[in-house]
Amino acid sequence: MSTLTKILIVLLTLSSIFLCGIVVTYVANADNYRQKYDNLKAERDSLDKKVQDYTKQVNEALEQKKQMENKLSSEITSLKTENSELQTNFDNAEREKAALLQKVDSLASITKGFYETNDKQGQLLKNTIEELNKIQTEQVRQSKELDETTKALEEKMAIIETLQTENKRIQEEKTDLQNKLDKFLQPIGKTAAATVPVTPREEAARPATTETETRDIGLQGLITAVDLKNSMATISIGTADGVKEGMRFHVTRGNEFLCDILIIDIDAKEAVGALELVQQQPNVGDTVSTNL
Repeated sequence: MSTLTKILIVLLTLSSIFLCGIVVTYVANADNYRQKYDNLKAERDSLDKKVQDYTKQVNEALEQKKQMENKLSSEITSLKTENSELQTNFDNAEREKAALLQKVDSLASITKGFYETNDKQGQLLKNTIEELNKIQTEQVRQSKELDETTKALEEKMAIIETLQTENKRIQEEKTDLQNKLDKFLQPIGKTAAATVPVTPREEAARPATTETETRDIGLQGLITAVDLKNSMATISIGTADGVKEGMRFHVTRGNEFLCDILIIDIDAKEAVGALELVQQQPNVGDTVSTNL
């Protein structure tokens, strides 16, 4: 075998070994690239899915955001409307407040005027009561004077009645003398002047008998009960003592005049009457009498 052949065989062997190494290296590298490709593809698919998920989440978030924006916009519109209504109500309340304050001022002015008028009326009433008390006192005094005048008048009426009786007697004597004179002159043919008939006696004017009869009776008793609410009083004497309906009793305490009692109801032992001309309130035990 020649050297060239040996060299070619050695070269061919080396080439085969190198080629086998290259093939082995290729095969080994091909498997790694396939696995990497599969891994990369799986990662890409995973990333695509994540992107889709993220996109879906973003879209959902955008939709929620849009819904929230719409909701917030609606709430803002509602709040603006409510705020406008509240502002209107506030303005109305302010106007009502101003009107009420004006009304309160007006009522305060009216109340002040009412109190002033009430004070004036109270003072006027006080003055009227004082004047009425003076008038009642004057009436009592005048009543006493009237009683005295009536008594004096009755005395004068009695004198007048006596004079009228005496005048009647004189007239009758005059008539009798006239008749005697006529009888004396008739035989000689003469007549006396016509006789004047005696005029009927006129009844003298008399005051009301109630006060006179009451004064003449001179009744006296005590107050046994007083009803100030109804201005009534009960006295200790009745029909058995000569009390009659319509009689007036004077109530006194010592020498002080208190009031009058006008009798309106009577029984045998007591009588009830209305209080009049009250100067002081009577009490149980005060004296009542028909004469002062």
